[in-house]
Amino acid sequence: MTQRVYEGVSQSRLIEEVIVATDDERILNNVRSFGGKGVMTSPAHQTGTDRVAEAARKLKAEIIVNVQGDEPLIQGRIVDKAIHPLLKDASIPMSTLMTPLTDVNEWLDPNVGKVVVDQTGFALYFSRSPIPFPQGLNLERVFVSPMERGATRLKGVFRQIGLYVYRRDFLLRFSKMKQTPLEKLEKLEQLRALESGYRIKVPLVDYKPFHVETPNDLPKILSFLSLPS
Repeated sequence: MTQRVYEGVSQSRLIEEVIVATDDERILNNVRSFGGKGVMTSPAHQTGTDRVAEAARKLKAEIIVNVQGDEPLIQGRIVDKAIHPLLKDASIPMSTLMTPLTDVNEWLDPNVGKVVVDQTGFALYFSRSPIPFPQGLNLERVFVSPMERGATRLKGVFRQIGLYVYRRDFLLRFSKMKQTPLEKLEKLEQLRALESGYRIKVPLVDYKPFHVETPNDLPKILSFLSLPS
């Protein structure tokens, strides 16, 4: 899975170097086995962003992209969509991505991050909860049966994609900030930026993310890729 993420990110036209940051020598050895570049980081980090920040301190790049290792279908074109806002507007410190979420099952799943944005595409809030709540949605019908639940489709609801782009100076500053109340509550570190008054640009992309968040997700992605489990 690490190799698939690495190769997907490497397709980007804007990325100059791909590095896997890990605290596990098994992962580092795996990366080196397929010709990738990796660095060891401290095992004490509480978040992935802190790990990326440690690696970024040794780099001179002005923009750092954090692609999470649980995104085996990620594509270079998607990464570039997240980078573009920071290249166009020097005032934007950070960006992520969103894609339409139409499936009620995913909307209700706390492992699926949701985002709401303002009219200029900046994040208002991220949550594990089903937000926004479409007025008139009949939850009794949604919960009646899997068949009826699957038949209910959502509009105007967006799923966040686990990819972040930072200006290097902001990333280093962000990693030193104390965790904020909503971040601790939701276990979503991007809320630290919003609670601290920073704006996050969230471009809309046509992409179906497939996070491997739990052991139950692995057989699904292997089946999708037609690989033996």
